[in-house]
Order: sequence, then C-alpha cells, then structure tokens
Amino acid sequence: MQVLQVQLEVGADPAEVGRARRWARSRLAGSGIEVDEPVAETLILLISELVTNAVVHTGCPAVLRMRLPEVPDAAPGTVRVEVADRSARPPRQRHAEGDDTNGRGLELVDGLADRWGWQPEGGGKSIWCEVDRCEAGVAAVTFDGASYDDTDAGADVAYEAV
Repeated sequence: MQVLQVQLEVGADPAEVGRARRWARSRLAGSGIEVDEPVAETLILLISELVTNAVVHTGCPAVLRMRLPEVPDAAPGTVRVEVADRSARPPRQRHAEGDDTNGRGLELVDGLADRWGWQPEGGGKSIWCEVDRCEAGVAAVTFDGASYDDTDAGADVAYEAV
C-alpha cells in the first residue's frame, strides 16, 4: 500500500491551531476519510492537542505532518500524525486534577491514539501518534516509527508518495 505524506508549517500563534484543524480535515477528506467518520474526529482532536502543545509550550513554529493511505476508496490502514518543534525538551505527560484548565493533552493522546511517542529530530523533537483505520477483523498497516526527513522545510505543503 502506498501512503501520502503531507505537511503544514504552523506559526507560533495559538490561532494557528484552528488553521491546522481545517487543513487536516481537507487532507483527510482528500484521502477518502470523510469528516463524519469517527476516526476523522479522533484525528482532528489529536492534531489539535499536539499542535496546541507545540505552540503553547515551546512558543516556536512547528511542522504538522500526516501520513495517509493514498487510496481514494479509503482502504483500512494507519494514519500517522507528527508535530515537530524546535524544543529539545521531552514532552511531559501531566495528570490534571478536577477543575484544572490544562494538563490533559497527552492524556487525551494516550487514550485516543493506538500508539504514540516522541523522538529527537534535528535540534528539536517530533511527537507522533498513529490511529488504525480498520474494518472488523482486518489488520492495520503500520509504519516503522522512524523520523522522516523534512526535505522541503520552506514549503507549506509537501507531497511525497512512499
């Protein structure tokens, strides 16, 4: 199965989170994952959390990447989301209490994603998660967890068939 990698540069402004969600919805629909599918809403929530964490906790621009099945009929597979930022500080999963207004982001990622983690990337890091899009009884295609080289860091969107 071929996959399509797309990416979006995200500015350090929290308003960029909404732009990242809109961009991701259009890319999901373009890969055959309709906005009314539960997996689409899960992915949008994960993207929102990871981009928010990158922008708020680092104060630096970030790069959002998605790896999508390149099949218009939306065959089962795995969607991978990565958010790379310039901070080398590892992510820290916190546990929010009662009325706390933040501290739940990575708990949500942990609860919603099938897999997630982080890895050093250049002078910063990349936090990634994967969501399996499967039919009952069908195994998902997974990725190797490696970091992907950003060959065109200046572009808003880069397409790469893998």
